[in-house]
Amino acid sequence: MRLLLHWLANALALLALPYIFTSITVDSFATALIVALVLGLINTLIRPLLILLTLPVTILTLGLFIFVINGLWPALFGAIVFSVISWILSALIPKKA
Repeated sequence: MRLLLHWLANALALLALPYIFTSITVDSFATALIVALVLGLINTLIRPLLILLTLPVTILTLGLFIFVINGLWPALFGAIVFSVISWILSALIPKKA
């Protein structure tokens, strides 16, 4: 049940992004649900592998190469705002007793 609530929180965070950034658009709530699912899968499966594979370059650039993995500036700021909104909404979900 908590997983579904987190999924909904991520979808709501995605729906809030077009109000903050004009370069980001979300067509509908169904689109936000699909994108939230895809982002969750990518963050779970692919991101750790990319971080591991690019570890030597990340060390050489003192951690700045992580910004390349996260995207360019508009995408990076969108990701930061999405993360903050998602974190706030997820904090509102009650924990199991």
